[in-house]
Amino acid sequence: MFVLTAPDFMVNGDLGQLMKVTRKSGVRRVVLLSSHGVGTKRHSSHLEDAVRQSDVEWTMLRPGNFDSNALQWADSVRGERMVVAPFGDVAVPAIDPIDIAEVAAVALREPGHEGAIYTLTGPEPISPRQQAAAIGDALGEPVRFLEQSRDQARTQMLGYMPEPVVEATLDALGTPTTAERSVSPDVERLLARPPRPFADWAARHIAAFR
Repeated sequence: MFVLTAPDFMVNGDLGQLMKVTRKSGVRRVVLLSSHGVGTKRHSSHLEDAVRQSDVEWTMLRPGNFDSNALQWADSVRGERMVVAPFGDVAVPAIDPIDIAEVAAVALREPGHEGAIYTLTGPEPISPRQQAAAIGDALGEPVRFLEQSRDQARTQMLGYMPEPVVEATLDALGTPTTAERSVSPDVERLLARPPRPFADWAARHIAAFR
């Protein structure tokens, strides 16, 4: 079973109860989409703890920033050819969700991943300003970048994320640790190819920004 929790589940859900039902149903292997922030102590480990305590085979996937988070800029790019984001020149690796899915499939279908924790990143650190430029390259026309303050970003993010997650995310994006800036070898090791760059994701999803 692949476990992906919605944002409100982080606050109101009971993964421990879900795992009890899962175990009783005969599921033997669980792959949890966790967070890089668990490893860096930015986020709580309670979801991982619930899976560990469930007496099933488990694998933890800890991705960092997703390429698809750039979809939050789609309206402003379509309407104004502009990206608005905080920490414009702070670069951290961003990962293509397809790479996450392919790693999850390997962990679910192949032996040898029981008890493993994989940190999943893209091939290189990339800043919001560089992401805006990559979207512009895919569009074939410039996309401007406007930097938000942390408070402006916080207010926006509270509309779709719990407050503790918002604060931890802003900390990681604004003042990343060495670990949060680092590229993990796990995607390439598991898939036998490098992780996809952000430019590839932007080109595949450019219809959202036109």
